[in-house]
Amino acid sequence: MLDFFGEANAVALIGLVGGVLLGLAARVGRFCTLGAIEDLLYSSDDRRMRMWGVAIGGAVVGTQIAIATGAMDGSEAAYLTRVWNPAATVIGGLMFGYGMALSGNCGYGALARLGGGDFRAFVIVIVLGLSAYLVMSGPLAHLRVWLFPVQEGASTPQGFTGLFETTLGLNSLGAGLFIGVAILGVSLASPRMLKSPAMVFWGFIVGIVVVSGWVGTYWVAQVGFGNEPVESHSFAAPIGDTIYYAMTASGNELSFSVGSVVGVVLGALIGSVRKGHFRWEACDDPRELKRQMLGAALMGPGAILAVGCSVGQGLSAFSVLSFSAPVAFISVMIGAAFGLRHLIAGLHLAE
Repeated sequence: MLDFFGEANAVALIGLVGGVLLGLAARVGRFCTLGAIEDLLYSSDDRRMRMWGVAIGGAVVGTQIAIATGAMDGSEAAYLTRVWNPAATVIGGLMFGYGMALSGNCGYGALARLGGGDFRAFVIVIVLGLSAYLVMSGPLAHLRVWLFPVQEGASTPQGFTGLFETTLGLNSLGAGLFIGVAILGVSLASPRMLKSPAMVFWGFIVGIVVVSGWVGTYWVAQVGFGNEPVESHSFAAPIGDTIYYAMTASGNELSFSVGSVVGVVLGALIGSVRKGHFRWEACDDPRELKRQMLGAALMGPGAILAVGCSVGQGLSAFSVLSFSAPVAFISVMIGAAFGLRHLIAGLHLAE
């Protein structure tokens, strides 16, 4: 198979298929980070937040089983090999959450809206991707490293299962499954949630997609020459990767990131057409556009500091039970809550 497709094309295809399912989850299943936070805070409806819990719990259980059976090597996940910087995670998460509230979408949500014909989301996607690269490898990269030093090659895995195994003597698979099942149990412990089977279904689909990213890229890395990184879905730097690929395709290769980003847009297009929701939209108010661009400009650097966006940390990093995942997820929620509060109170940007 790899001889026919090539390694880069194979991981791009894995990302594409997973991305399509994520796009469908957003448009058909209404899986949305900011939407879940808004419902929880202002509608007294916790189902979409529980849907996130189902996705996290399913991703944790599936990924831990994959690691235990050798379908994935957890030590190759960047979230576990880079020394965790709590300050960067908190600050980045707060920036990302606040920016998400200003923009009305995270990177994943903006891609899903773009697939539904929203040109405002196109602006968010472009600004987010460029601002992420600006801090990741552009002019502000040296300042980022100076403020928040990056230390690769941690002496011990930066995750809870490794901690439990070394300090408490617990079996890593057992500990991982316990955490994942506990998250699932809490998420499903609601009669109202159980009466919403579509939400439960799409939550599990999102979790499975995260597992498929890990397992698929690990398989390609093992069967091929091992040059492809082992990764799963995230939507900040990968958006920048996709913009870069669009400009340099003749001298560049496809990647999992590019496939994932394109897949979300394609899946959202399919879902919006199927639901009859596709329509071209643009921004009528310059102040609204300014607010959304500012939010996107905060999300990109925030995701780089936190080493992942709401999906990258909230799902992919959570699935390997990294130390950073719950801290980043809570920070994003707090930042989004502050942003929403300011918007509701009447945040006015300068003309």
